[in-house]
Amino acid sequence: MKMYLISDNIDTLTGMRLAGVEGVVAHERQEVREALDRVLLQKDIGILLMTEFLGKKYPDLVKAVRTEYKRPLLIEIPDRHGTGRRPDFITAYVNEAIGLKL
Repeated sequence: MKMYLISDNIDTLTGMRLAGVEGVVAHERQEVREALDRVLLQKDIGILLMTEFLGKKYPDLVKAVRTEYKRPLLIEIPDRHGTGRRPDFITAYVNEAIGLKL
């Protein structure tokens, strides 16, 4: 299985290419949609990486991939600017999921 990256900046893509991950830079909704369509047709891609910025900008596209397809697994990653998540996002996520305050 391969990994593939859809990024909003060339620096993240360059770094991932150095690690052997192919990908594409996309900025507009149509570019992201076309990249997703190409990835979904490739059965050898098991993990789809997408920068958090694009995930926040187009949450409906992310949700569609996650709910309508078993593969690839879509993972949002921080880019070179860092993450936009709160420092305690994992604890908050667990609290919401199980209803207990940790």
